[in-house]
Amino acid sequence: MLPVNLDLALKVFDKQKVSFGRHETFALRFSWLSKGFHAFARDPSVFSSDDATVALGVGKNMVHSIYYWMEAAQLIGKATRGMAPTPVGKRVFDEKTGFDPYLEDEATIWLVHWLIASNARNATSFYWFFNHYHNYEFDGERLTRALQDFAEEKITARTAESSIKKDISVLLRMYAPAKKSKGRHADEDALDSPLALLELIDNVEMNAAYLSQPQNRENLPVHILGFALAQLFQHTSARMFPIEELVYPGVALPSLASVFRLTEDALLGKLERLTRQFPGDWDIRETAGLRQIYLLQEKADSMSYLEDYYSGTRGRKAA
Repeated sequence: MLPVNLDLALKVFDKQKVSFGRHETFALRFSWLSKGFHAFARDPSVFSSDDATVALGVGKNMVHSIYYWMEAAQLIGKATRGMAPTPVGKRVFDEKTGFDPYLEDEATIWLVHWLIASNARNATSFYWFFNHYHNYEFDGERLTRALQDFAEEKITARTAESSIKKDISVLLRMYAPAKKSKGRHADEDALDSPLALLELIDNVEMNAAYLSQPQNRENLPVHILGFALAQLFQHTSARMFPIEELVYPGVALPSLASVFRLTEDALLGKLERLTRQFPGDWDIRETAGLRQIYLLQEKADSMSYLEDYYSGTRGRKAA
């Protein structure tokens, strides 16, 4: 029987289906997705076996964390029996045929970021931060309070305060540059977190605060934006989207501008580039002062943008 629920559908926000604190307090590290996916592809039972720590070369809690991050990054998903590799997991991380099996291309890190930040079901705190938290400057305590307020107002499932605190701590360690105080080493997780390379969260000099604000993001490949845009169209079966709705998040759908921390002008510029590079897929039209992006194909195909990018016809930037 073929696996089910392994398409590229968005894991949109559902107040009853959320997830907090499943990472065992370990931030995602550079080698984990490759190491975990390759081991899982060879033996799907490896993570539940007694030999998992030996096979993966990490401690028991890290075994659970690697498994969680593969699910959060949508490299594995629920099938008819247990879990199985998803299409995007296989096309990108397959050890023999994958586009980027060892996470060497920065575009893959942007892709992983989108897959986590749009995954409201398995990475709820990350979805919330990149879609619904809009204060540019903050610290860990302020973020924790804001997420607790969001959980109390929007989530019906029971949410432990301790899990929220752990999620905020891990999020900051994963995305912010490593902080190094006098006489101490920088945080090991932050040094080895691929997502910190994207510079979506910065440190504020001379205090314990952080900064996350919209920018041009010239290093964000238009193909990854195309993948994300196609997922929105696939989920909604829409033929067009007002560009304003891609800037400001709705209740359930992720926002392209918010997730990638793009200014409105930067998003529009990338969408215009997307229409030039794929003129048979998209068109931007203006009616009564409202700019909208139209899908010209009968159906959006998110994987086609990954195929095009990794085919080698576009320049790549190493991670």
